[in-house]
Amino acid sequence: MPGPDCAAMIHPNTELRFIRPEIGWGVVATRLIPRGTIVWTIDSLDQCFTIEEAAALPPYAQKILDVYAYTDRFGRFVLCWDHGRFVNHSCDANCLSVGYDFELAVRDIAAGEELCDDYGTLTLSEPFPCSCGRPGCRGSVLPGDHVRLAREWNETARGAFFLIPAVAQPLWDVLRNDDRNDVTAALQNPSLMRPIDIHFAGASVRNAEGVTS
Repeated sequence: MPGPDCAAMIHPNTELRFIRPEIGWGVVATRLIPRGTIVWTIDSLDQCFTIEEAAALPPYAQKILDVYAYTDRFGRFVLCWDHGRFVNHSCDANCLSVGYDFELAVRDIAAGEELCDDYGTLTLSEPFPCSCGRPGCRGSVLPGDHVRLAREWNETARGAFFLIPAVAQPLWDVLRNDDRNDVTAALQNPSLMRPIDIHFAGASVRNAEGVTS
């Protein structure tokens, strides 16, 4: 497994560290990362595999996808080339995706604090046990969590989204052009903000106020 000197496209004020034997490596802030900061974005080096392409891979490669890839709303397996694949789950996540291909710090992340997202926001095919140890830990992360918790995630992400112009954004130029344009439009017209629900396979496309489009 790569060590902490591995290069990373995730927010530059982070590094890979061994967290503990139960979960292995994780991504840790080296400086304060303020709420509203884009901490990760998909980029042109990330790899996408259809179900058929993934099935045609040799067993060792399929195992890597099983451990490190996530499934997008189109059913594709997305394998991050950078430290993003080491971001661990927490039921009290300090990073969340909104309806774009990036993740935001939804609260201030202190130097030395691990960056975590909620794996329930991904398109899960089966449950897995959680031992994050945070208050309110759900015990298990379930494929249906996105139905039950989407409103809460949207409210949390929405509060951070509108801080995007107020904090430094070293990853802004890495965002895809359509994401940059759509974020700029939503900052000017909040009704255009995409909800986190858009990432879920088969979900209706709604705006941040829950209106189906």
